[in-house]
Amino acid sequence: MNIYAFSARPAWPMNLLLALIFVFSINASAQTPAASDQPDPKVTSKSSPEKRFIINLLKDQRAIWTSPFRWGRSDAKWLAPLGFSTIALIATDRHTSGALVEHGDNLSRLRISKDISRGGAFYSTAGTAGVLYLVGRAAHNDRLRETGLLGMEALIDSSIVVTALKAASQRQRPPTDHSSGEFFDGGSSFPSGHAIAAWSLATVIAQEYGHHRPFVQVGAYGLASAISLSRYTGRNHFLSDVLVGSAMGYGIGRLVYHKHHDPALDAQNEKQHARDLVRSRLFPSLAPLYYPRGHVYGGTLAWNF
Repeated sequence: MNIYAFSARPAWPMNLLLALIFVFSINASAQTPAASDQPDPKVTSKSSPEKRFIINLLKDQRAIWTSPFRWGRSDAKWLAPLGFSTIALIATDRHTSGALVEHGDNLSRLRISKDISRGGAFYSTAGTAGVLYLVGRAAHNDRLRETGLLGMEALIDSSIVVTALKAASQRQRPPTDHSSGEFFDGGSSFPSGHAIAAWSLATVIAQEYGHHRPFVQVGAYGLASAISLSRYTGRNHFLSDVLVGSAMGYGIGRLVYHKHHDPALDAQNEKQHARDLVRSRLFPSLAPLYYPRGHVYGGTLAWNF
């Protein structure tokens, strides 16, 4: 077999088409829900979010699998680049995966990749969401409690979706058959489960806290990116598997947040932000200064007015 051929089967265009359909059908959930789907801040439900958890999961699954029927022209701006990128990566997966083993597998790279990828395992992501929820309940922090609950909901949604797609695509993993990446051949590579889990949880956290704390958003997405790429460098997945899993996780995280987020928490957050601004006017901020050329040390003291 020529290891530089894309596929040993003549049906590879159908594989590409099927992969593209998978991407389109799931990632349409990344679009912001319609106004009718947005929670009404004037309407308060008597049932707790915990009691609505199962019902919300069922609603999520219906929204995810029926999302292609709600496409609009505005969705083309992200659907087209994502689709073309997926096709390009699938077409080059054998070469990009093979590049990692041209001179033999680097044991150090594989070990580091494995350690990083543990952060995207379901026990790690579910454990993180569980801790956020329990700490939020114990501390009576409604936003932290919601973050853990919605994070767990997004993880379960992602797990259901990725399990179904793995069973349907059956793509071989990179170590099999010289990284041929065959679809419908008993594998479980497409898409990446670690990537979809990491991004679904990271997106919920970023949506909850990223508005007034950009470092939370950068940290969450940065960690999810590192976990996703480690699945490629560790030769567990192809780049296309990672891209599709990451995009789906981001879309599912956004869907869960926009559908089930409590708007009342935003009002509380705005009040807290206003209190922080008042406090910053009463107390100065201190920052160190250092000029290497002159070897001068100092500091700045500033008030906000």
